[in-house]
Amino acid sequence: METDIRVSHTLPEDAVRIREAVFMKEQGFHEEFDAVDRTASHIVLYIEKTPAATCRFFPGQPEGVYIVGRIAVTKEYRGKGIGSRVLSAAEAAIRDAGGKQVILHAQQQARPFYEKLGYTAYGEPDLDEGCPHIWMRKDLRDHFSSK
Repeated sequence: METDIRVSHTLPEDAVRIREAVFMKEQGFHEEFDAVDRTASHIVLYIEKTPAATCRFFPGQPEGVYIVGRIAVTKEYRGKGIGSRVLSAAEAAIRDAGGKQVILHAQQQARPFYEKLGYTAYGEPDLDEGCPHIWMRKDLRDHFSSK
């Protein structure tokens, strides 16, 4: 299975299509696109030249902390390790940029997925458009790159 991972500093149309399909059509979110999309870096993972997954990342506070979000895998590629691959690509790009920690606002139902990848929940659960979410973090200094 031929894969290709592309990082862009503008929102690629393939990322838009994946996020619309997953978050808006499947999950019913309405406020999917925001001002962060203009300044974030975006990753699209392709399988056999077909867009299969996406996420975005951007610097947070304090220095060295990055926020990853909008992690989405198209329905036909779920359960094949693609989500962990796109997140690993984001972590590698963040490490390359000098990032030391990643935080993300996970849907509660996806919490076990992130925990398997070394993320730890913190704070209290909250709602994003009525969907339960939890903040999670991972210290990149404690984990080695899979390059």
